Amino acid sequence: MLGRAYVHALNSSTVPEGQPALEISNIELRFGGVVALHDVGFTVTQGHIHAVIGPNGAGKSSLLNCVSGLYHPQVGKAILHTGDGGHHELTKLPPHRIARLGVARSFQNIELFSHLTVLENLMLGRHTHMKHGVLQSLLWFGPAQNQEISHRGIVEEVIDLLSLQAFRHKPVGSLAYGIQKRVELGRALVLQPSLLLLDEPMAGMNAEEKEDMARYVLDVHELAGVTVILIEHDMAVVMDISDRVSVLDFGRLIADGTPAEVKTNPAVVEAYLGAEEH
Repeated sequence: MLGRAYVHALNSSTVPEGQPALEISNIELRFGGVVALHDVGFTVTQGHIHAVIGPNGAGKSSLLNCVSGLYHPQVGKAILHTGDGGHHELTKLPPHRIARLGVARSFQNIELFSHLTVLENLMLGRHTHMKHGVLQSLLWFGPAQNQEISHRGIVEEVIDLLSLQAFRHKPVGSLAYGIQKRVELGRALVLQPSLLLLDEPMAGMNAEEKEDMARYVLDVHELAGVTVILIEHDMAVVMDISDRVSVLDFGRLIADGTPAEVKTNPAVVEAYLGAEEH
């Protein structure tokens, strides 16, 4: 179970619950003559799990790449709000600046250091919070020592939350796929995100692994109130854990609403769930 101090420390956002955490407006992303996203816009509410769904090639991962700074759209904005009434335009910033603002993400394909242990991979996820230089860290004295102890405490809480204790000192490359996906989630969590972007965290998992991952996502959301944008193909999971759902099809937003509203939307049924046969 998460320690009480960590529950409060995990969510770095100061935006009041129920207020806009992220506003995406009029995003257009082109690769030459190919339009990946066209006039996409919706609002993500603080404290919500906001799912983004759609068929393969609909532009879901491209949208997350625009929010996290890997892509820069030709048109539109992604505005991250702060609790003091300020904001940051993410579409103008490089990925490392966005990460420092508390936007963390996991990737559809595992992006871990396979030769390093679980603990080492998670400690690397704390790098944006480390203030001391290489020499101090190598000598490991004074402030650098205290800093590492503090960061290690956060990492150990994430290990406990995600039930990774048994794998702490094992190389990631030697672990089962489902465990590696859990480590990928953990590396995003140790950043203490204000906004957590999850790109198909349950892809390739069996039913039991999906249930576990859904529970971990809900734990992070419910215990710490972390705002989550979730890309996921498993509609049962999406409908069970999401507060709001946005649907993309061929790079366009075709629906945005509660899971119940989206599930019965004729455009969604035809584009994503499959048109009903008569």
